[in-house]
Amino acid sequence: MLNTPTLEKLRSLRLSGMLRALEEQLASTQYNEISFEERLGLLVDREATERTNCRLKTRLTQAHLRHQACLEDIDYKSPRGLDKSLMKSLATCEWIQNHHNLLITGPTGAGKSFLACALAHRACLEGYRVLYVRVSRLFQDLALGRGDGRYPKLMQSVVKPQLLVLDDFGLAALTEANRSDLLEILEDRHGIVSTLVTSQFPVASWHELIGNPTLADAILDRLVHDAYKITLKGESMRKKNSKLTPILQEG
Repeated sequence: MLNTPTLEKLRSLRLSGMLRALEEQLASTQYNEISFEERLGLLVDREATERTNCRLKTRLTQAHLRHQACLEDIDYKSPRGLDKSLMKSLATCEWIQNHHNLLITGPTGAGKSFLACALAHRACLEGYRVLYVRVSRLFQDLALGRGDGRYPKLMQSVVKPQLLVLDDFGLAALTEANRSDLLEILEDRHGIVSTLVTSQFPVASWHELIGNPTLADAILDRLVHDAYKITLKGESMRKKNSKLTPILQEG
């Protein structure tokens, strides 16, 4: 069959989208009336689409998002102080393009992590490289990296993404090494890429949470002054969305 060498060449060139599209065209008579240019255009479009989807899948895999969240799933009905107009603006990812930061604070269960992952997901869709990490796990990994030689590589992996999500900041007291690591990360990222931080604690208390006044000034100077802020309130979304039947108590 004359088409066999062409199919094999597409396979060897790793043009899998064009290969599948051509196989579909050869298997169906509906393409017989379409011009060569139109059929070629369909092949190229298929290859472009599959490559775009493959890159998106890679970005999402590398992001390690905690929640499978998207902006369309955000609940605006619950009264928790979420500004829909601000979210619409953030959804454009212009804040990432302009290297601004975003700080999301609020009580446990208010939906901070979900919101952060939804915005990170949108960033992936728009072609940005994203990394999600829990702050406590990040500091643990960096501490271990100091001992086994992985520290420089770990720091680079955190510094390079166009959007870094630092989730649950402030849950544990920071050591001197933690403060130094955080400052180095933010110093290398400041004005170049964007950082999103979530915390149960209001931004006004972060200086005290960091501990060392000098390092706290330096850290917050690179994080807070050029940042959008979202302050959530209200009852826990986990409690609200729980499907467990309440246990009735006697007496």
